[in-house]
Amino acid sequence: MRSFVHLVLFACAIAVAIGAFLPVVGGISPGDVAVIDLRDGFPAGITVEQIENQAVTFYQSMTVVLLGAAALLLVAAWVGSYAAEWVGVIVGIGTLAVFWWRLNDRVGDYLRDNSDTVFTDRWGLYLAGGGLIVALVALLVPKERPAKA
Repeated sequence: MRSFVHLVLFACAIAVAIGAFLPVVGGISPGDVAVIDLRDGFPAGITVEQIENQAVTFYQSMTVVLLGAAALLLVAAWVGSYAAEWVGVIVGIGTLAVFWWRLNDRVGDYLRDNSDTVFTDRWGLYLAGGGLIVALVALLVPKERPAKA
């Protein structure tokens, strides 16, 4: 049974890695969001279009954090490490949750008013978020029991 979990984790790692490059909300992709914006929040008065057009270097963007979570899930799939899987899931879900919290803090009214267009075809959110949720469910599968002789 655990070998099936390893295959699921491998697929989740690939989904999170691909989702790290696709748009999450509106035209905002994780490459447009700086890690410092996640830590400190977006500046007051910023719009969704301004977030989309931020010039963020790759190594300072949210993409790197999501790729790190995907790498930890990949390591967990290869070696069967519960610790790597837990850390990968917590980092990934935490990153998406903090992004949503900071975005909702600044442009929440815009997101609620235009939810029919802002959340359509957002494959980055679907792949990254879905992969992390499935990986979290895979954490609940118990370890194999030793065979009785």
